[in-house]
Amino acid sequence: MSERLVASLIVEQLEKAGVQHCYGVVGDTLNYITDEMSRSTIDWIHVRHEEVAGFAAGAEALISKRLTACAGSCGPGGLHFINGLFESHRNRAPVILLASQISSESLGNDFPQEVDFLSVYQSCSVFCEQILTPDQAPAVIRRACQAALNKQGVAVVIIPVDISKAKTKATTQSIWMPQPQLIPSAEEIDTLSQYLNKGKRVTIYAGAGCEDAHDSLVALAEKLQAPIVNTSRGKDFIEYDNPYSVGMTGIFGCEAGLEAINQCDTLLLLGVDFAWSQYYPDKATILQIDRDPTHLGRRHPITFGAAGHIAESLEALLPHVAARTQDDFLQKIAKFREKSLKRRHKEEQRSSGQPIHPQYLVSLLNQHADKDALFTADGGSAMVWLLRHIDSLGTRRTLTSLLHGTMANAMPQSIGLQVAFPKRQVIALCGDGGLSMLLGDLFTLVQEELPIKLVVINNGSLNFVELEQKVEGLLDHYTKLKNDDFARVAEAIGIHSQKVVNADVLEEEVVRFLAHPGPALLDVHTNPNELVMPPEVTFTQVADTALYATKAIFHGRIADVAGFIGSNLSQKIGK
Repeated sequence: MSERLVASLIVEQLEKAGVQHCYGVVGDTLNYITDEMSRSTIDWIHVRHEEVAGFAAGAEALISKRLTACAGSCGPGGLHFINGLFESHRNRAPVILLASQISSESLGNDFPQEVDFLSVYQSCSVFCEQILTPDQAPAVIRRACQAALNKQGVAVVIIPVDISKAKTKATTQSIWMPQPQLIPSAEEIDTLSQYLNKGKRVTIYAGAGCEDAHDSLVALAEKLQAPIVNTSRGKDFIEYDNPYSVGMTGIFGCEAGLEAINQCDTLLLLGVDFAWSQYYPDKATILQIDRDPTHLGRRHPITFGAAGHIAESLEALLPHVAARTQDDFLQKIAKFREKSLKRRHKEEQRSSGQPIHPQYLVSLLNQHADKDALFTADGGSAMVWLLRHIDSLGTRRTLTSLLHGTMANAMPQSIGLQVAFPKRQVIALCGDGGLSMLLGDLFTLVQEELPIKLVVINNGSLNFVELEQKVEGLLDHYTKLKNDDFARVAEAIGIHSQKVVNADVLEEEVVRFLAHPGPALLDVHTNPNELVMPPEVTFTQVADTALYATKAIFHGRIADVAGFIGSNLSQKIGK
């Protein structure tokens, strides 16, 4: 049997695992691997910052459901991936990082650029190993691929440069992805159905675990005459074609979702891992089904729990649930839903001139974007407007940083989505703070010829942080951003761009922007005082916000207070 370069076997093993794209920045210790990749079926996506590579790979992996690679050089190059990979790992995206390393004989001697990648990446991966000998390289890569795909997370393989350029007689192997069926036992199904049949006011709380369970979920709601509340991560799979959907709860949610959970006597959690315990009912019977048994009762005490994939579990449960005709509770929540929808419609209306309301901007994107568009949004207020004002339709997908809560994710994730789905429209809602953090990868859009549409919600501040400070009764410190014209920056890079400050021309600019055949940026200057109001406003929040206003006046910031009050604060709190 002839010998081959380890680098060649690594690339071949990735091909067998279904990898189509690898995101990264080339350099020294990675050179043998990228040389082999250049002759493979795997396309190299040349980004300008490794953090972008981690975000982009995770976005492709999550939405396409295929293993996606990223790769970097030793030391600083490998370290730059950390935030993007934490995001990808929390999203349970099957990503593999090829972390090239200095030569084996130099490890442990504080050699220049030496970094202990094992200790760095073990906390954000399902697999993290260093290849120690050339002969074990294909096996380690295979195990990494299988771990990423079957455990759904990030796998990290550390490859010293002397290993990648060595030769071995070892061979690559097949990748296995079994699909076991997981449903509750007959006894557990019986117990769940007894609790549900006994309940008078049943609410279903559905999360991302319901991805393949839409029709069964609606059928169960019909039998129980139960409203369905969804988590933000479950939005794409639950809201569409669903007469029982009443929206989200939590700080991003609406009154209908909040009341459906507060007023129920029985709450069924399906694929839900919502972390904020204050949004669960204290006196209801709480039932839970989750594919991960360790998630049962970890966010709030439950009455009964069972492990199972949601679609299969609902198919087993449905025949045991008694159909009911009494719909008083459902109709009561439906009235809250109608009220929530009226409020959304009111927020989306155009007000002439300026400043532009971000809800109006996002509603225009919702109206004019393709029916199968892919949306990303930066953490912060952009994320809220995406979740509240973009309709998924069952054909769109939305992606934002809901578990890691990072800034600067929208543009990098849009790169991964556009690479993975070149024929679909990709729209990124970028905060002005988030976009400026990784601004250099605007060059990637031009170099890779990616027709991504970047919308900058330019409010001249770290807006979500600023609002947090005000609601805490604090003066807003260190949140102002001086970035008046992203459009000129984009134009200089070679991206079609437009700055908009007047609501009267916004719709025609949005239509023109979305129709542009290449990458485009729309820099929209929005109201910096627009409030992200939760569905329930507490007295403490009102008092603390009033305290902020008082402090600001005493510090001579009367104009700031006037702008804040002018954003309908008193009107919204009074509702």
